Amino acid sequence: MASDKYRTVIKHQHVRYRELKLLVACVLIGLVLVLGFFLGRQVAYSDMGVDPGSYNAMKASIPAAKQEIRTLKQELDVLQIQNQLDSTALEVVRKDIASQKDQIGRLEEGLRFYKGLMAPEDIAQGLSLRKLELLATEVSNRFVFRLVAQQEALKHATVKGSLSVELFGRQGQETISYPLAELSEDIEDNKITLRFRYFQAIEGELALPAKFTPLGFSVIASTSSPRKVEIREQFPWEVQERFSYVGK
Repeated sequence: MASDKYRTVIKHQHVRYRELKLLVACVLIGLVLVLGFFLGRQVAYSDMGVDPGSYNAMKASIPAAKQEIRTLKQELDVLQIQNQLDSTALEVVRKDIASQKDQIGRLEEGLRFYKGLMAPEDIAQGLSLRKLELLATEVSNRFVFRLVAQQEALKHATVKGSLSVELFGRQGQETISYPLAELSEDIEDNKITLRFRYFQAIEGELALPAKFTPLGFSVIASTSSPRKVEIREQFPWEVQERFSYVGK
């Protein structure tokens, strides 16, 4: 009778049944996770006041917008390069026009100079001096000079004579003069030989003495042929940007 009281019951369960239960459990867990994700995103959208459809549409349009931005940047770069090229070309044209105007001005100046040499009868004829001109150099106390002696006449004979130049100014409290030959290596003698038919240019470079303040030049020109003439001129110390045009 004791054996009837403790009977063992054996249940047979198929292996596939356990696998099916496990699969169903995994699917249910997955569904719960997916549902939780969508519910959480929906709550987030709701909190931000964003419509999910609009958000997805905007998200989908981001690649196209980025491509459009890249295209616009490339177009902007091209336009900037074109603008730089246009500005460069415009500057070249402006410089060319300015150069042509300067050249025309110098030619007109030269024409006036030659017309002055071929003086009509109602203008005084004979030897004359153009204003002594000065240009600065890169060295503070050195300057380039030019003095032009010219003959205004209807019939131009060869002029023969000499010319002397002195630079006067102040050195301390004294007024002092220096012969040009002492200041310039380009002038060998202060008695500069004149020999020309139309004009003669005396050019060179001078160096100022130390602590000397220049005021001007005294010039004496005398001729022995075709007739005896002597003229005296004083020119102020004035530095300019370029020499006037005298056909050189």
